[in-house]
Amino acid sequence: MDQTKPMLVFQTDFTYKEGAVCAMYGVVKSVDRSLEIIDGTHELPQYDTWSASYRLYQSMKFWPKGTIFVSVVDPGVGTARRACVAKTTDGYYIVTPDNGALTHVKTFVGIEEVREIDETVNRLRGKGTEGVSIFHGRDLFGYCAARLASGIIDFEGVGPTYPVDEIVCHELLQPTAHDGVVEGIFEINDPNFGNLWTNIPLQMFLDQGFAYGDHLHVVIRHQGEVRYEDTVLFHHSFGMANKGDVMIYNNELMKVAMAVTMGNLCKTHNLDFGPDWTVTFSK
Repeated sequence: MDQTKPMLVFQTDFTYKEGAVCAMYGVVKSVDRSLEIIDGTHELPQYDTWSASYRLYQSMKFWPKGTIFVSVVDPGVGTARRACVAKTTDGYYIVTPDNGALTHVKTFVGIEEVREIDETVNRLRGKGTEGVSIFHGRDLFGYCAARLASGIIDFEGVGPTYPVDEIVCHELLQPTAHDGVVEGIFEINDPNFGNLWTNIPLQMFLDQGFAYGDHLHVVIRHQGEVRYEDTVLFHHSFGMANKGDVMIYNNELMKVAMAVTMGNLCKTHNLDFGPDWTVTFSK
C-alpha cells in the first residue's frame, strides 16, 4: 500500500450477499492497485440515507485527515439527484449521492465545498457499463473516488462546485430540557446489541442535575402512545447494572443512550428509532 495516498473507506447497504462490493473494489484496484480500501459497513439499513449520514458522523473523525469516504445508500440512483464529493472543514472527503447522507457532517462538522461529479470525465468507461443506470456505486462513486485518491484528478477535477446551502439534508430535531425534565428522540440504534441512542447531549443531562447512580423515570412514546415506562438506573457503563436490567448510559458520542445489560433493548421491549420515537427523563 502507498501510505502517501489517502485511504478509501466504504459504507453501503449492499451487504456481501452478492457481487456488488467486490465489483466496486475491483474498479478501485483497476484504477490504482496501490490504493488501500477499508470497510466501514455494508450492513446499513436498505435505502436509509439517515443511517448513512449518522454512521459517517459517528466514525469519520477517528480516521487520518484526507481520508476519502465513499457512502452509497442510493434509492434515487439514476435519477436527477446529484452525485457529489464534499470536502469537510476538517479535511475529509465524502463521495456520495446528495440525498441526505451529508446531514450530520454538514451540521456538526461543516462542509467547506461540494462538487458535482462530472460524469463525462469521472464515470467508468470501457467495461460495457455505459448503459447501466442502477450501479453508481461501481460506475461513478467508486471510480471517481479512486481517481481522486490516486491523484489522477484533484478536488477541482471532480466537477463543478455548487452552493453548500443546496446540499440535501434531513431535519434534525433538537432535544429540550427544563425544570428537571429532559426530552429527545431515539435517533439511531446499535443494531448488534439492540441499544438505542438519543439526540440528548450528556451535558444537558448534567445541567438538569442528573448524576451517575441516579434512578430516573423514563417514558418512551411512539407516535404519542406510551410504549415503555419505568424507573431506570443512569450510570457510566453496562456493568453497573444487573444482567437483564434496562439502564441509561453515556455513549461513545457523548450522548445519552439506553440498553439492556447483556441483552437487547429493542427486541425485549419492541422499541425502535426515528423522529416519532420520543423519550422523556425525569427524577
